[in-house]
Amino acid sequence: MSAQSVEYTHDPRVAPLPRTIQAIGDALSGAPRMAFFAEALSAAQGRPLDAVIDRWWAEAMLSLLPGREQRLAEVMAGENLSVLPDDLGDGA
Repeated sequence: MSAQSVEYTHDPRVAPLPRTIQAIGDALSGAPRMAFFAEALSAAQGRPLDAVIDRWWAEAMLSLLPGREQRLAEVMAGENLSVLPDDLGDGA
């Protein structure tokens, strides 16, 4: 796998984010951004760097979703949760 630009169009509220160190770093902020750059700078070229880019690209895409921080705070506080059906995952 290479670090080429890949479009992600599943959620129309989120613009495609290239799988590049620069784009991922720009999408992240604060401690996650610093952690990403630390991992990217210490990763060897090839599969190790590709794995860092894959993991943090996904995190960067999620960070771009509108209202993500509010939803995470609500989940952590146990507020506004959805009730799932009892038979979820039964394969029926």
